[in-house]
This record gives sequence, C-alpha cells and structure tokens, in this order.
Amino acid sequence: MDKAYEFVKGKKTTTIVVAVIDAGIDTLHEDLKDVLWVNPKEIPGNGIDDDKNGYVDDVHGWNFIGGKDGRYVKEDSYEGIRVYYQFKDKYEGKTVDVAKFDQGQKDEYEMWLKAKEKVVGDATGGVDTKMLQKVLEMSVKNDSILKKAIGKDVYSGNDLDTFAAVAPDAARAKAGFLYLLKANNMMESTNKEFIDGLTEYVTSEERKKDGATNPPKPYRADIVKDNEMDINDKYYGNADVMSGNPFHGTHVAGIIAAKRNNGLGMDGVADNVKIMAIRAVPDGDEHDKDIALAIRYAVDNGARVVNMSFGKSFSPEKKWVDDAVKYAESKGVLLVHAAGNDAANVDSVDNFPNPYLRASGARATNWITVGASSDPSAESFKSYTASFSNYGKGTVDVFAPGTKIYSTIPGGNTYGNAQGTSMASPVVAGLAAFILSYYPDLTPQQVKMVIEQSATKLPEQVKKPGSDDMVSLSDLCSSGGVVNGYEAIKLASTLKPEGKKMPKSSLKKGKKD
Repeated sequence: MDKAYEFVKGKKTTTIVVAVIDAGIDTLHEDLKDVLWVNPKEIPGNGIDDDKNGYVDDVHGWNFIGGKDGRYVKEDSYEGIRVYYQFKDKYEGKTVDVAKFDQGQKDEYEMWLKAKEKVVGDATGGVDTKMLQKVLEMSVKNDSILKKAIGKDVYSGNDLDTFAAVAPDAARAKAGFLYLLKANNMMESTNKEFIDGLTEYVTSEERKKDGATNPPKPYRADIVKDNEMDINDKYYGNADVMSGNPFHGTHVAGIIAAKRNNGLGMDGVADNVKIMAIRAVPDGDEHDKDIALAIRYAVDNGARVVNMSFGKSFSPEKKWVDDAVKYAESKGVLLVHAAGNDAANVDSVDNFPNPYLRASGARATNWITVGASSDPSAESFKSYTASFSNYGKGTVDVFAPGTKIYSTIPGGNTYGNAQGTSMASPVVAGLAAFILSYYPDLTPQQVKMVIEQSATKLPEQVKKPGSDDMVSLSDLCSSGGVVNGYEAIKLASTLKPEGKKMPKSSLKKGKKD
C-alpha cells in the first residue's frame, strides 16, 4: 500500500463511503471517530427523522437488531436450529411425497432435512462441551493467577512466554495457559482476547447442543418487535450502532479505514473513506431480513462498497437477500464478503450469503468473495493460505491477509490482533475504496476485475486449508492470487469509465467475468 500511495501521490481524491455490516462499531475510538460517515441530513439526538428515510437519528448508520425502546440483541440462535423448528411440525414423522411438490416446496423440504441433520449431529457428536467448559474454567483460573504474578491485568502470549514464574502455582498456570495460546496460534493476542474468544466459542457450542431438544429462544422477536416474515416491515431498530459486543466490527472498520499517518495505533488500507456502521450481526446467526435491509440501507445512503464479514449455513429467505444484491448491482455498489473459516470448499458446501441468485442461477457481477492468506515466513504458518480459510475455485475470487491482523478494538482506544476471513474481507473492501477514491467513475465490475487481475500469482504451491495437500492457489480461488494494492492501482489507472473502450493491456490476464 505504501507503493500504491506513492503511485497516486498528488492526484485528486473523492471521499468513498464504505458500509460495514457487522456486530457494531466503537464510534468513540481515537482511530475511527474522524472517519465515521455522518448523515448530513440528520440532526443528532433530536428524536426526529429529519431526512425522512424512516430511521430516526441515524447519524452514523443503523442498528437493525435493536428495539425502539433502546434495547438491543446481543446473542441469537443459529439458523439451522431456527429452520429445523420452523418446519418440524410440518415434516417430522409425516409421509412426504416429494414427487408432488413444486420447486419451492422441494427446496423447503431439502433445507429442513439438512437442518435436521445438522442439529441432530451437533447434539450427538462433534465437540465435547463438558470438556470445553472445564478448559474454560481452568483458563479463567490460570489467568487470575497469572495477572497477580505478572502484575498487570492484560498481557500477551509473548509476554507470558518471557515471564519467569517463581511460585509453583504461577509456573503451572503459565504452562497451561501458554499451551493453549500456542496451540491456537494466538501468541500475539492478549489474555483478555483469548478468554473472551474461548467463552464465546463454548457458549455457541452449548447453544448448538441445546438446539436438538429445545426450540430457539425468540431473542430477536422479543426486542425488535417487527414482523420478521414481512420484508416490507422495514422501519424497525434503533440508532445505537455501538451496542452489544462491537469487537468484531471495530476491528473490521479499522482495517478498512483507521486514520492513516496520525501516529496512532495502525493505518487502515484506505485514506479518504467514511465508514457507515450498520449493526445486523448478533452472537449467533444473522437473519436474512436484517441483512437484506442492511444492504438496501447502505445503497440508499450513498455507500459505494459494502463489507460483509459474516456467514451461515442456511438462508431460508435468500430471495430477500438476492433482491438486495441485485438492487446494489443496479446502483453500482460493490459487495465484499468473507469466504468463511471452516476450511471448506464453498463450491460444494453452503455458505450464505453468496453471489448465486437462486431464482435465475446467475452470479451477481458486483460481488467479491475473499479467502484468507497468511505469512509463510512466520513460524506458526507454513503456507500462503490460512489453515482455517474456506476456498473454492468457482466461488472464492481472491485471497488477502487474514492471520494475525493488528487493528482497532473497542474500549479505551486500544488495538490488538485477530484472524479470520473476517479480517481478509475488509482488506479487499479497503482496497476497493482506495481504487474508487482515485478513480470514482469505475464500475463495481471494473474494480472487481482490477483486484482479481492484479493479484499476485504465487510461484509455489500452497496448502489446501484443512489438509496437508499441496495445490496451486488457482485451485482454491478463481484469480489464483493474493491481492496487491500497488498492481491494482496501476491497472486501475489504465481503465476508462464504462461505455468507453478498455485498453487491451488490461484484458490480457485472468478470466472473463
């Protein structure tokens, strides 16, 4: 990116709005507060819908999982569990003649069967939640001992590694905690980040186990109070985009746009952008209605790029999301989505949302799916691909850095590492915004082409995530490359706006989209 900025030095830029659909953003963070989108037609805090868009006091964005009374949804159930119970009475134990179903009924029944298999499988096999709970309890105990022994409440794995434990209980605590940090490649993370992440993981696995015997709690319905089955009932939620647990969204926003060259923390990828905060992702699975309306909100309020670092295995109302994707396409808005972290081939394994439009079978042209690359020089990573990253030659477009990414985190103007395709996606969203800020007349399709064709092709084979198989990166994503900001901006500089002839040099590499 430093070379990319040098390439465009002195050129005029246009401010680009990037919407972050996520779990919320710390709007008070020192490195983000100056880059937040501000609704120019809304007067803060007056309780009036000044711009008459249906959303009161939406100064920095909107919270689609909040209530009009100020409450908010923090955790929610998983979509597979919701689908299983939604159709359980209709299909469980009933004689079903699939031959008499129309296509819609067939799709519904097949989705229910997959949900049933998933819910029952989570309950009878997979993770041992009792053992997980013991690991969490021991980690919390060890952390308490270590905080006293080290003399500070927050320490990294590297700090712990160099700490000379004298007391026997501190030595045992160090050994136990250090083992878990190393096993999870989290040596640069803090004790708080590890405990918080483990707590969230244990809670999610326990909810999955519970789903086989108990219907999902109406987390969202009790707070949001809309008609969830009516996409036209859309004026719900509240303006609190910080509520819940904003760690994930804050980290994502920083990668895209943390203020550059201000001497604080870290620099985001893009330098002339505004972040629109849209809260629609709980601890659990998001709802299709919220995502569809979040995309539409972003488009209607001027976003040129939308980052979506979330995903799930079921999408019962995919048609609503598909319609929103087509709407964004018609308005020239680029959608960037994280491929997911299951080391799975998403050409054959469901991961929603995705660019494939169910009604027509066509693929949206304004969509980029991003896998996570890693640093092969780091001791913990022996491949250019992150071990957890989803992949797919037909579905994943490009890879981008997604391991040990340092960015903004909420509370006290702090910073820390996180990893996942959730971190790789905003690298690409930031790069897209950077390109558009210098060449604002380019279409989403041109920006997508630029990012893919300029990606660095690797001379050596990489590990296929989830295995030890060595393959070409072109077997894992359509571009066969890792994003390259410098090459992308050089290629972008050669293009003309849509409708004008594109130079032949820009069409030599890569596939036709």
